[in-house]
Amino acid sequence: MRLTQPRVAPLPDDEMTAEQRELLSRGNLARLNIFRTLVRHPDLYRRWAAFGGYLLRDSTLAPRERELVILRTGHLCDAHYEVFQHTAIARTVGLRDDELAQIKVGPSAPGWSAFDRTLLTAVDELHASQRVSDATWAALAATYDTKQILDLIFTIGQYTLVSMALNALGVQIEQP
Repeated sequence: MRLTQPRVAPLPDDEMTAEQRELLSRGNLARLNIFRTLVRHPDLYRRWAAFGGYLLRDSTLAPRERELVILRTGHLCDAHYEVFQHTAIARTVGLRDDELAQIKVGPSAPGWSAFDRTLLTAVDELHASQRVSDATWAALAATYDTKQILDLIFTIGQYTLVSMALNALGVQIEQP
């Protein structure tokens, strides 16, 4: 069930505290409903934003691989908002429209490189069982070092968490 109205509305400017304004002052955060909703809990927001910011901007994953993983996670979680936002980001880091369509199909879609297929399989396995099979682990370890594997696992977990929050809260795509 996709909510058509937010359960928790994005915080309007006239209700923001100075602390909330400060938390949203970096970049274009204040224009996005996800941030305007989650900033209603400033302590949680601050800690979540630091963790999520690391995974989005500073992790050891290549941006294209990161977005591949985020979008597959969003699709598996049926997180419309997450997929919408990260589709735009994915295009800026080199994912093509045909690849974006294939993400919905997953690792079995034709045309993936062996490693892209491995990344998508890792997402599917973690989503389905909260585990990674020995075969997938071996394929990951053939290319990634330990830090990259940790960043991969935590990226999948973070975007599963975000997808759950977006779906439960009913965060809606911004209207132009």
